[in-house]
Amino acid sequence: MIERLLNLYDDQRPLAEASTIPAPWYTDPYLAEIERCIVFGQNWQMVGRTDQVAQPGQYLATQVGGEPIVVVRGFDNKLNAFFNVCRHHAAAVVQEPCGSVQLFRCPYHGWSYGLDGSLKGTPDFAGVCNFDRAANGLVQVAVDTWEQFVFVCIGGPGQRLNEFLGNVKQLVAPLGIDALKFFDSRTYTLNCNWKVFVDNYLDGGYHIPYLHKGLNSVLDYAEYTIENGEHFCLQTSPITSSQADAQVAASRTGERAYYYWIYPNFMINIYQGVMDTNLVIPVGVNATKVVFDFYFADVSPEKHDQNTASVAVSDGIQREDLNICEAVQRGLHSRAYQAGRLSVRREAGEHLFHRLLARDLKDAMDSAARTRGVDSQ
Repeated sequence: MIERLLNLYDDQRPLAEASTIPAPWYTDPYLAEIERCIVFGQNWQMVGRTDQVAQPGQYLATQVGGEPIVVVRGFDNKLNAFFNVCRHHAAAVVQEPCGSVQLFRCPYHGWSYGLDGSLKGTPDFAGVCNFDRAANGLVQVAVDTWEQFVFVCIGGPGQRLNEFLGNVKQLVAPLGIDALKFFDSRTYTLNCNWKVFVDNYLDGGYHIPYLHKGLNSVLDYAEYTIENGEHFCLQTSPITSSQADAQVAASRTGERAYYYWIYPNFMINIYQGVMDTNLVIPVGVNATKVVFDFYFADVSPEKHDQNTASVAVSDGIQREDLNICEAVQRGLHSRAYQAGRLSVRREAGEHLFHRLLARDLKDAMDSAARTRGVDSQ
């Protein structure tokens, strides 16, 4: 079944000859489960901000690829990450999304763990034979940071985060996003597959003149450029001085707009003194959650109304994207659609996304086939 689905897409075709991944890749529940295990379970994932775990004892808890994860700053100032699963009877050790602790204590039977994951306490456990306390700490997860962002990889990373990011680090560094401060967050739930949202983001501004009239008024569509790296795409456009939409023009300023996508599901959108990030989280084959975090150069009370107005501009744009993404998902279920061709001028980023996705899925299929071959011998 999975082999037939994967063979519907030829990831070796150059952009000028390529089509999108086929419709069943957006609608098949079995493929969605494999993506959860492979795409989200074996790649670096952004999970939070460094300011959330800046001090010893501060933690953040989340899910990655359906797995519960906790990230904590140890008393040695080292950042640690673990599966948020007690080794006794599998309850979540951490119940809140963030906080500060001296140690982790499971609310079920009181087992406790240090911030380094080591098992500290096992109430009423006397007489248990052949129990290795050292082997029953919290299970560790790879964790690293870049700029203001915390990343984890739950499957054992094939590359260090720096290697995975590649030269996106050098491209972002001059933009000074480390000086921007978190302001607010918004979460959107869309009735579409997560890949529909990513496709929409990566179409090289193709949809902007038709869907986002306000945003289009401040971007130079003719000069919009796309640059692909190994695991990222940068889309950028000069910003014009148009006042066709005063609210958009007031919040989207500077010389250029920069839109970074990092495989598979993290976006960073940068204007002068303004940044928002998008984290795309699949919650079902036809459902996606997108978390927007907003950052500004000045988050003082005096700038509150201005920053709130900027968030409102983003919200309007996202509502437009939400509607079109849900319409696309409905169309993907139609017998009239199988796959579409890609614009060479606009959709190089989407082509990269589809090829990276196909590589991950096909590598997993090949690995499973090799394992079956060994087991059968």
